Amino acid sequence: MTFKQIRQRLSEHPLARVGPGLVTGAADDDPSGIATYSQAGAQFGLNMLWTMLVTYPLMAAVQSICARIGRVTGKGLAVNIKQAFPPWVLYAAVGLLLVANTINIAADVATMGDVLALMVGGNRHLLTVALVAASLTAQVVVPYHSYIKFLKWVTLSLLSYAAVLFTVRVPWGQVALRTFLPRLAFDAATATVVVGVFGTTISPYLFFWQCSEEVEDLRALRDDRSLIEDAAAAPRELRRIRWDTWSGMLYSNLTAFFIILATAVTLHVAGVTDIQSATQAAQALRPLAGDFAFYLFALGILGVGAVGVPVLAGSAAYAIAEAMGWPGSLAFKAADARGFYGVIAVSMIAGLGLGFTSINPIKALFYSAVINGVVAVPLMVLILLLAMRPSVLGAYTASRSSLALGWITVLLMAAASVGMLIPAGS
Repeated sequence: MTFKQIRQRLSEHPLARVGPGLVTGAADDDPSGIATYSQAGAQFGLNMLWTMLVTYPLMAAVQSICARIGRVTGKGLAVNIKQAFPPWVLYAAVGLLLVANTINIAADVATMGDVLALMVGGNRHLLTVALVAASLTAQVVVPYHSYIKFLKWVTLSLLSYAAVLFTVRVPWGQVALRTFLPRLAFDAATATVVVGVFGTTISPYLFFWQCSEEVEDLRALRDDRSLIEDAAAAPRELRRIRWDTWSGMLYSNLTAFFIILATAVTLHVAGVTDIQSATQAAQALRPLAGDFAFYLFALGILGVGAVGVPVLAGSAAYAIAEAMGWPGSLAFKAADARGFYGVIAVSMIAGLGLGFTSINPIKALFYSAVINGVVAVPLMVLILLLAMRPSVLGAYTASRSSLALGWITVLLMAAASVGMLIPAGS
């Protein structure tokens, strides 16, 4: 086999085009997610590790369906919903998505500012403004293909949570045992944390983002067409989507597993059981595991924030631009997609503004989780209905196994949404 043939084989391998799934998975472990996972580990020790075994296949199935919709149709999720359902359904879903994303952005950038202030000193509000300005400038000025490559590299920051485990003693036998046989009391406190973990892992903004990124990748390959128009490419592309999505979600869930584990073997063991922010978790690690563990944890927060905040803002922009019929793409220049970039700017500035109000950031995280949990259920129903329709996906409707996992996710998230609205202790 010649070098040219080997290179051609490698370029056709699914791993050669891993991207949307990896970035989406990393964005799921944003600072607010880190706070939730840290609380799970601090409060329950090793007994919440099992949640990652459950969320992984459910999350991967739903995200792979979203990616399939984007690649098969060549259109974003909002466009497909707009064409298949009454307008009010789309506008209600997009409106709630925008509210939830803005609150999430507020919590994330505030956490990033706090962490940076801890690391280098300075005024946390000024540092937060600087971070938002840098992120917004990158999204508007840097070409999409350069920017997305940067985000792929930044996802390596998630490895810092695995590295923390090398700085402390880990009882691996107990880890294996409690991952499969947890000791839990079935009470309100347990239910609240389980709901929080599910709510922060399976979020609506990820649905829109991954579907839109498949469309972006399709545009980048100028000679490529949607699978409905190019059936010959279907086996290769659907195989690539499976690799990309399931590996990306595995990376995401492994990271969450490591965060729960790291806080379980440090904070929980030391009696620190109430962690209300990712910043607090990083600070609490310092006296227990040393400065190195603190800096690893803090750098991880900044890294995933750099991925998560653009995904939050970008997913809202894609959804609104598609709903309104505006030109919208990160590959477009700002002058050619003013509405699209306007949504990104407004959502990030609004999120920044919330950080300067009297709103408690912990309550903001809670309300964001509630909204995400509620919005996720009807959105997943719409996504699954789209995935079942030959009129939408032609011969490439979702597999029975993916649909089964999807409907199980709907049932669990519906229960989670109800649980989020029940006050703790009731």
